[in-house]
Amino acid sequence: MAGEYILYSMESSGNCYKPRLLLHQLEIPFRLVETDTRTGITRQAQYLALNPAGRVPLLVLPDGRRLSESNAMLLYLGENTRYLPADKYERAVCWQWLFFEQYDHEPYIAVARSWLRIYPDRMGKATPDQIAAWQEKGHRALKVMETRLRESPFLAGSSYSVADMALYAYTHVAHEGDFDLAPYPAIRDWLARVAAQPGHVPMTWRP
Repeated sequence: MAGEYILYSMESSGNCYKPRLLLHQLEIPFRLVETDTRTGITRQAQYLALNPAGRVPLLVLPDGRRLSESNAMLLYLGENTRYLPADKYERAVCWQWLFFEQYDHEPYIAVARSWLRIYPDRMGKATPDQIAAWQEKGHRALKVMETRLRESPFLAGSSYSVADMALYAYTHVAHEGDFDLAPYPAIRDWLARVAAQPGHVPMTWRP
């Protein structure tokens, strides 16, 4: 159907979950195309013509333009909504957490989960030093979040925003990468607040 949003997405991916969650919370209809990278489909010519990076998620806008990178989708969809602050400084704080998620959180917590849960056949190739590094750096990121959430109900301030969606995606499944959240009470309380937001859907939800 012309004029619809189309999201190429993999159900188990936290990065794919982010735009699915926001689209649902904004009540924007969209067509979901399940695209499991484990099948090799994202390396085929037909998909590479849509996204030369060969990754999911990929969002096709109603006018046919395409957008990749999950946090870019959050910023695009969140524009002029309650999920992206209007104040210049608060917006910058929101972006700050989006960058943090991609540089300090996702490369360790999401990667550990991917190797342990999504692609378990890889585990034989992971060295003890590699696994230890995931744990060390992942917990370092969790400690940064814990410090922030002890002083603020949400990452960008007093209101739920795309920053929370970005960090929630892989934090709420961190245990699947062997990260114990018991030492982080502020994070656990925050996870509950995020899950209680209107329109929240679980990672396994589909339209």
